Amino acid sequence: MIKKIFCLMVLLFLVSCNSTKSPTQNNKKNSSSTKKTIVYSKNSSANGVATKRLEVVNQYIEQYKGIAMSNMKNFGIPASIILAQGILESGAGKSSLAVNSNNHFGIKCHNDWEGEFVHHDDDSEKECFRKYNDPAGSYKDHAKFLTTKKRYASLFSLAKGDYVAWAMGLRAAGYATDPLYPEKLIAYIERYDLHQYDSQVLGKSVVNAPVSNRVDNQVVNGDGTLYEVQKGDTLYSISKKFNVLVEDLQRNNNLTDNAISIGQKLIVK
Repeated sequence: MIKKIFCLMVLLFLVSCNSTKSPTQNNKKNSSSTKKTIVYSKNSSANGVATKRLEVVNQYIEQYKGIAMSNMKNFGIPASIILAQGILESGAGKSSLAVNSNNHFGIKCHNDWEGEFVHHDDDSEKECFRKYNDPAGSYKDHAKFLTTKKRYASLFSLAKGDYVAWAMGLRAAGYATDPLYPEKLIAYIERYDLHQYDSQVLGKSVVNAPVSNRVDNQVVNGDGTLYEVQKGDTLYSISKKFNVLVEDLQRNNNLTDNAISIGQKLIVK
């Protein structure tokens, strides 16, 4: 009798173990069946940064194209040049000088400035830069700066639609110390089709620049080279192709990281 009771207890114990174990196994199976696989793309972050940069520049153009065309009508400075300088000098409105002082054109104080100013590191430490109440003040002062300074007088004999000549002329007149300044302006104008705003003011159909003045993948008047990014290119591969440092490519093209996009024109010399 005792033997039978013992066997019955063992049997009940085994049955209870199996009944409690089964749900655990099912839970594991269910957990594994609902587990998601996340695939991370190496280029997703870089593409996101490039897209964001494109959006920032396009927003800047949309915001200031009206005042640029107005200044072209009133002062004779090509709207494409105004916008390209604004994008380049202010980092499309995101530089500390633009954000904190509304200075979109990197204009320094000089001897005749009587307004507010800030000190900012540029070619030298703690240089004096003009400060404005709003970006519109910077755009107005930029027009006044170019039209009243004698060294820029020769620019106004150039055709208003010839942005290449204007870009070269600004560098020759000493607007910037960067030897690649003209190429950078031209690259922005052609990449973002800024010359369309010149055509609108001049009442002309929007056309591409003459072939003799176009900046494509080749040398620009011997001073620098623009390369159009192709599928599969990286900053590293481009640096090897043209024997330059990645850091130089970033600095010369105002890049904050290694993100580039197909069709983007880079200064590589």
